[in-house]
Amino acid sequence: MYMDKMVEEIRSYGLIPVIKIDDAEKAIPLAKALCDGGLPAAEVTFRTAAAKDAIAKMSATFPDMLIGAGTVLTTAQVDEAVAAGAKFIVSPGLNPKVVRYCLDKEIPILPGCATPSDMEQAIELGLSVVKFFPAEANGGLKSIKAMSAPYTQLRFMPTGGVNEQNLGDYLAFPKIIACGSFMVNDALIQAGDFAAITELTRKAVSIVMGFELAHVGVNANSSSEALAIANLLGTMFSFPVKEGNSSVFAGPVEVMKEPYRAANGHVAIRVNDLSRAMAYFTRKGFAFDPDTMKTNSKGQNVAIYFKDPIGGFSWHLVQK
Repeated sequence: MYMDKMVEEIRSYGLIPVIKIDDAEKAIPLAKALCDGGLPAAEVTFRTAAAKDAIAKMSATFPDMLIGAGTVLTTAQVDEAVAAGAKFIVSPGLNPKVVRYCLDKEIPILPGCATPSDMEQAIELGLSVVKFFPAEANGGLKSIKAMSAPYTQLRFMPTGGVNEQNLGDYLAFPKIIACGSFMVNDALIQAGDFAAITELTRKAVSIVMGFELAHVGVNANSSSEALAIANLLGTMFSFPVKEGNSSVFAGPVEVMKEPYRAANGHVAIRVNDLSRAMAYFTRKGFAFDPDTMKTNSKGQNVAIYFKDPIGGFSWHLVQK
């Protein structure tokens, strides 16, 4: 279904920058800054007269970018946004007329909801994902958790007051598909400081992904050599040594009992959400080896290797 597909695409980004732009000529360098920062997505709000032209310019120049229209209040604005290239619609409140119009035309829409009554209307209209707005002003994550208890079929995209301090907490709750954030402030856009926007974007992506070094794997040629290396590292750094079937761990270092995958070994990187991280790297042109996907006892994907080694090491992602 078109809505399910768009929801999963939005979820794969984790964060949708909410953009208010007054000058459409700044749309292309702004879009480039977001893409360069690793987040090729934006919700351009219809708060200004430049919104339609900005969406059109961004969509034409960066066709693979996920661009939506926000603060859409009327069916006429829906038509303008879609004609300009918007792939989804976001509204601050739930207007049944606008929602039905979008659904009839198979246009993905996330209407704003803040109360149980809003959410019951959304469910009645057949929606399974809504925008929670304004998020922090309406109790933030605590309110979302409370409301998700009776409305188990709903998932949320909180917007309003989401920042680098609370972004990770929001995304850790499984009922939240992504967050909308005014991380790109008007002053930076007006000043044309797109380098600063790129750095802000990189920082935000880092928070969303949560990259951390999990462990380093070193190849040995035999079980005895692996144990000797692990014991030496344990003595040197007071690492605990633990032997397994195929390797010996010395703290954060895994010594393989026989050469595995790459010439030198492997490196494991923890991530907040494996599927989101895989989507992120796929958009950047990296490939994974599907045969290396590991699942846990619940059938959830928890680890996967990149297809190609880097620096003589094979690299893989591990779910936190």
